[in-house]
Amino acid sequence: EPSSTPMWQSVKKTFCNHDFQVFELSDVLYWVAITMFQTGMPYYITELMGFDDSMAFVFFAGMTVISLLFYAPVNMLAKRIGKKKLVAFAFFFFCLAFAVTSVCGQFGIPSMAWGVCVAILAAIPMAVLGILPQAVLADIAESDAVTTGENREGMFYAARTFSMTLGQTLAMILFTSISIMGANGFGYRMTAVVATVFCLVGGLVFTRYREQRVLGIIGAGTR
Repeated sequence: EPSSTPMWQSVKKTFCNHDFQVFELSDVLYWVAITMFQTGMPYYITELMGFDDSMAFVFFAGMTVISLLFYAPVNMLAKRIGKKKLVAFAFFFFCLAFAVTSVCGQFGIPSMAWGVCVAILAAIPMAVLGILPQAVLADIAESDAVTTGENREGMFYAARTFSMTLGQTLAMILFTSISIMGANGFGYRMTAVVATVFCLVGGLVFTRYREQRVLGIIGAGTR
């Protein structure tokens, strides 16, 4: 049923939801991290790994294909162990991918090995975070509807669009500022380090999400 609550009051009620506050903050941090990583990928591949520009598409395509292969297992695991654990795992696994990216091209390891390693490491959490956050948000919106008696799903999804836009904007500002630091690719390495930090904090924030409480409310409301 459409909500009859005035817009600004609906916005206030939406952001007063504790679980949504946790989700929204972690989501902003995620978008900062992933946007910095995706923006930096062409530079990581050319400046740090030493490949030609044409290889950027190859690695992006590889990550996408590998990520798609994990979609079905992610859905099955989410039903078995819950969305929260998988999303938190994806945040922390992304930290590993970003951290490896920050040192790629060093230690005498072949560039192709670095490229394949980063592509595989990034593809796994990309699959999880490409699916489950929307499902988590749907759970939060549904539990809120049961609790308040108002259906404001549209407001929750609009707020997530805002978090995505905010995170991407912050990421572009940070990437532009940090990438010009130092020489010999130092700035690009630092962008990966900063992305790691944002992703780590985002994962820690998301662990505060009360999944069992949210699902319990939904279960009680459907009886």
